[in-house]
Amino acid sequence: MMTLAQLNPDYPVNKDEHDETQDTVQRQDPFQGKVEHPQQHKLLAQSDFWPPQRDVQQNMEDNNNTLNGSSNNQLTVSSMNQLTVNSINSMNTSAISPAQLDDYIQRLLDVGYASKVPKQLCLKTAEVNTICRAAMEIFLSQPSLLELSPPVKIVGDTHGQYTDLIRLFEMGGFPPTSNYLFLGDYVDRGKQSLENFLLLLCYKIKWKENFFLLRGNHESGSVTRVYGFYDECKRRCSVKVWKSFVDVFNTMPIAGLVAGKIFCVHGGLSPSLQSLEDIRRIQRPTDVPDYGLLNDLLWSDPSDSVDIWEDNERGVSYCFGKKVINEFLAKFDLDLVCRAHMVVEDGYEFFNDRTLVTVFSAPNYCGEFDNFAAIMTVNEELLCSFELLTPTDHPLAKKNGR
Repeated sequence: MMTLAQLNPDYPVNKDEHDETQDTVQRQDPFQGKVEHPQQHKLLAQSDFWPPQRDVQQNMEDNNNTLNGSSNNQLTVSSMNQLTVNSINSMNTSAISPAQLDDYIQRLLDVGYASKVPKQLCLKTAEVNTICRAAMEIFLSQPSLLELSPPVKIVGDTHGQYTDLIRLFEMGGFPPTSNYLFLGDYVDRGKQSLENFLLLLCYKIKWKENFFLLRGNHESGSVTRVYGFYDECKRRCSVKVWKSFVDVFNTMPIAGLVAGKIFCVHGGLSPSLQSLEDIRRIQRPTDVPDYGLLNDLLWSDPSDSVDIWEDNERGVSYCFGKKVINEFLAKFDLDLVCRAHMVVEDGYEFFNDRTLVTVFSAPNYCGEFDNFAAIMTVNEELLCSFELLTPTDHPLAKKNGR
């Protein structure tokens, strides 16, 4: 059996098994005739910071889980986000039968339609590991830069808001009736990250050529250790299950191209990105480094206050301005950058004369923001439209019984 470390020799393996821890080119407007009011909307929050707040950071230091960076964009060492020998040996490599997969999906959906969050996960540990192994094999069989054909529905952050994920599918259509590209951040924050990510993995396994999942900045052992997913796994399953998910994170694709014209990524652009081939060459499995190309693609943000590049207030990566976007689109003959990573009031937000759009898909994020969620649909003519999901306590939702 080939391990993930053999697939990428730079991939860190921990042998300590007891560790538990200004563009003049005229471009087609992809929103032409589809958006009545393309004004920008108020940005509600940039809620992810790195390093985290002092008390949480100190706790991480006490557990000897600090990160050590490397000049290599794809390599970090002594990181807690790594594959252990124990987790490799515990994985079930047998294929999932269609009947088994349908059973997993049905059990997960049943939980999604239930009235409360169960204390225990509806799947056994062996079943979770089987799903993780099957998903990893599919992720590694597909490129780091996905090249997709429309039509496709693009979804932003969902962050463990599992019942809202079900509502998104009810609105946009369950696979395979619609093709999907998710932009990352499936875990942390919400109460049901386990079900949220597992259902998406099951759909990926079942519809691998029609259903796509990109990596977000929260698909990282170091981040999930702080922002909730680790604790959920420990409480409802085990730390070993969390480690299996970390292995999955490290194999996920990084970015996508829709019809060669729409660049999709979780965070944003990078000063290290000189060619799209740079993304294709990212070798997986890989941890997220402290800086460099992969880090920027998952963490960077657009900003009105900068023209080129500036340090990001999150404490990691950069903010980039309009000039950077214009030059990027011109250089690679693209029409649009589609990304997630920010909470926006209406579920989508335009930037730089509609050459960049943020899509966010967790309504009433963390129960605090009363924001809408959005799905962006790209049709065969590359025209983009939005479907909006209201918070469950919003008057429109109550009126429609949703």
